[in-house]
This record gives sequence, structure tokens and C-alpha cells, in this order.
Amino acid sequence: MEKILLNKGTWFWTAVLLLFMFSSYLGFSNQLKEYQPYVSQSPSPTGVKAIYTYLENERDSVSRWSNEPAILPRTEGNQLLIMVEPSFIPTEEDMRAYKEFINAGNTILLFSEDPVGMFDIKTIFVEGELLEETKINSEDNSTYQAVVTSPIRIKTNDEDSILLSDDFGANAVKRSFGEGELIVSNSPQWVMNGNILEADHFPLVMSLVNEEANDKNIFFDEYIHGASPTFLTVYPKAFLVLMLQLAFLTILWLWYKGKRFGPVLLAREEFVRFSDESIKALAAWYLRMKGSRFHDSLMIQADYTKLLMQERWGIAQNSEWQDISPQLKRRWKYMPENEIEPFLKDLKNVLEKEGLNKQEYLLWSKKLDRLRRGVEEQ
Repeated sequence: MEKILLNKGTWFWTAVLLLFMFSSYLGFSNQLKEYQPYVSQSPSPTGVKAIYTYLENERDSVSRWSNEPAILPRTEGNQLLIMVEPSFIPTEEDMRAYKEFINAGNTILLFSEDPVGMFDIKTIFVEGELLEETKINSEDNSTYQAVVTSPIRIKTNDEDSILLSDDFGANAVKRSFGEGELIVSNSPQWVMNGNILEADHFPLVMSLVNEEANDKNIFFDEYIHGASPTFLTVYPKAFLVLMLQLAFLTILWLWYKGKRFGPVLLAREEFVRFSDESIKALAAWYLRMKGSRFHDSLMIQADYTKLLMQERWGIAQNSEWQDISPQLKRRWKYMPENEIEPFLKDLKNVLEKEGLNKQEYLLWSKKLDRLRRGVEEQ
């Protein structure tokens, strides 16, 4: 009878688990995933996954950067960081890190409809009717058709290179920062998945990318679109709900089975049997011998060290101590090379000496223990 009740309980909890899993599937499987605009993982019309995938297929090194700008690699000097419409203005500390990245010889390509507040960029507001498509002039006098929705144009100085412009002013500008370059465009909409194939947006975007990125490592900055990924943002919500349900069911199952949590009390027989009392007894016996076994103890310690050196370093166990000096010089990193030969010579003399006092035994036992630790740790 008890067995039948147990089987019924098992089937009951299995049914509850299946019900939870089925409800989670129905609750989350049909929901469309929402993406933040301008992120490189987003396949939605407002994302920029299309240009990321294209560059990933065409270039050798394309990746996403989700960490703070302070740890951007700055030593190579051949890197391009693409920033598409930051969702916030970086702090002064972050801006200082971005500028140091450029000063090291790297390039930042910034797409922002209003880049004021970043890299000391100034803009002008233009008045006039913004057409659905307007003519864009490039630095090499080529013309393109594009949609420019921003009433902002970039204010240039004498050192700037105007890469793209229309009748209202500069749409893309290149500016030198130390050893690197900053490229700013006022049209992040060109990069969107839903717009990149409209008009001449794709060649315009690629002209800015190719301006400084023919052989560069390319990063898409995702740090500017929010905080770094966490456990709650990396995994799907359905998976997190399922894990929470499984944890809850596990607690219920443990409670049902009568499990209790607390200290584990070992029986004295088991504790005594597996303790180090035998080692302590052997050590006490050696001490009672008043030093007559110091030499034997040191010989055992030396033989064990040789056995370890044979297993770890390939030094034959039957080798004489003075003959292994070259191997120890190559392997033993915790003793200077000029001290190894005197150490081995003195060790050989001590091991051949029959009568050892307590001070000599303790001194050479420590030295052998130091050698043993060096063998075990390398």
C-alpha cells in the first residue's frame, strides 16, 4: 500500500512539472523579442545587424564591444570603433577613455543625429524644407541620393575634412585626434536594417567605413546602448522562468521527502578511523627515541623527494645528489643557480652523517621540504 502511495506521489509531481513547462512554453513562445534601436544583434528594421553581418563576412576581424571604454585595446593602432546613435552621452571619464583610444592611433566612426556633448563637436541648426531624398556630395566630387532627416549639420573648422555634405552643410566630417582620426556623421538612419538598402545609403555608409578601415580590426560599440550584459539580460525570459519553477519544485520535493538541512555529525568510529592519529603516534615515537632516528627520518624524506623528482621532472631516482645539479638549475626556480651546487654537496654530507642533532635535522628537513614543494608546484 505504501509503495502505491509513493508511486502516486511521484506521478503527481511529474504532472505538476509538465504543467509548469507547458504553461511557460505557451506564455513565452509566441512573444516577439524586443530589441533596442541601433544594436548590432537586432534583426529588426531599427537594428544594424545587416551592416554588422556584411562586414563580418567581408573583413578579417569584426566583433562587438560591450565593456567600458577604459579597457579598449590601444596598443595596436589599427582599430576602428563604430558607434551608432548612443542612447546616452558618455561620462567625462568614458569620453577621456575614448579620446585616449583615438590618440593611440585608432579611429572612431560616430553616427549620431545630434553629436553635441561628444568629442567637443559643435553643430548648427539649419532652416529649410527637408526633402525625402537629397543630393549628397562626397569629398571626391561624387554625388549620391540619400534621406537626411536631421536638421543638424556639423560645424567644421579649418583642419577638418568634409567627407559628405549637402546644400545645408556638412553631413560627415573627419577630424584628427593625436595619432588617430574621428569621423562623425549626422545620419545614423542610413545604417538601419530597414534603410540601408534605400537610395544610396549603403555606399555612403561603406565610404565612411572604408575611409580608415581597409586593414583595421572593427568593433561595434554596444556599451553606448546600455549597461553590460548580465545574467538576467543574456538568457531568455522563458528560460529564467523555467529555472525558477524548477528551483521551487526542487524545494517542494526535498520537503516532501523529509530532507533536513543542518550540521553533519560523524560517528566517532569513522572520525577516529580516518584521522591522522597514526601519523601523530609515529611522530611521538620518533621524538621519544631522543634523536636516534633523525638520520632515518631525513633519509626517508630525501628518498621521497627523489621519487617526486623522477615522476615530475624525469630525474632518475638512483642518481647521486651531486649529479643532478644541471637538472635542478633548469627546473628549480626557487633557489638561485649559484646556490644549488653547494646545497647538493652539503646535503650529500648530511645524509652520510650518522649522528644528527635536533638543530641539524630541523634545518635540513626544512630545506628538503622546500625542494619538495618546488617539485610539486612546477
